[in-house]
Amino acid sequence: MQDTLSIPVWILLGFAGWTLLTLLATVGWYRWSRILTGRAEIKDFPADEVQGSDWYKRAMRAHANCLENLPLYTAVVVAIAATGVRSIALDWLAIVLLAARVCQTLVHIALTPTNLATTLRFIFFAIQMICMVAMGLIVVRLVS
Repeated sequence: MQDTLSIPVWILLGFAGWTLLTLLATVGWYRWSRILTGRAEIKDFPADEVQGSDWYKRAMRAHANCLENLPLYTAVVVAIAATGVRSIALDWLAIVLLAARVCQTLVHIALTPTNLATTLRFIFFAIQMICMVAMGLIVVRLVS
């Protein structure tokens, strides 16, 4: 067993933390602020019905994006941990991936969906995908 967690594992924890923070600071805040001030009841947020302000809808989608991509990165980290591979390249790709994830989420929530905002979101998404593919290829190369 390794003495310290690898950077990709730390980034996985950061990714999970960011996903939770996104939920709590956006969707949770929106819902509970309305419930606690009497503007809505707890039953007013059915899972199968999209409602609320545009900002709230973007926040819901941004959180869902985090949830959709977290398992993909987890699979990469499991491969890294299972093989025991360590690499500066893996570390930097993991850091870039989390930075791109945070940027994608912030752009998604903060900016209305214009061509520029959507392009920025896609660029940050593409960076994450490139990082994960590169990390997978590095693991394969180092264990082969």
